Amino acid sequence: MLMAHPAVLNGLVQQYEILQALNASRGSAEVQQRMDDVAYTLCTATGTCDVDAALIVARYQLPGARPEDDSVLTA
Repeated sequence: MLMAHPAVLNGLVQQYEILQALNASRGSAEVQQRMDDVAYTLCTATGTCDVDAALIVARYQLPGARPEDDSVLTA
């Protein structure tokens, strides 16, 4: 499976978190579309179909993630 570059993942995670913090889902149609686009790109880059799962996978792939820490994964 192809993996997105960590810099790309980090940028996408940061964009999504900023849009979420600004409550973009209640913003203008243009802002909502940007949030949807970032979520879709995150899902595509991580091979997931849910933005919450995409965020977990992206954070796990970023430098500094502790590979031995699988506490977010189900058994």
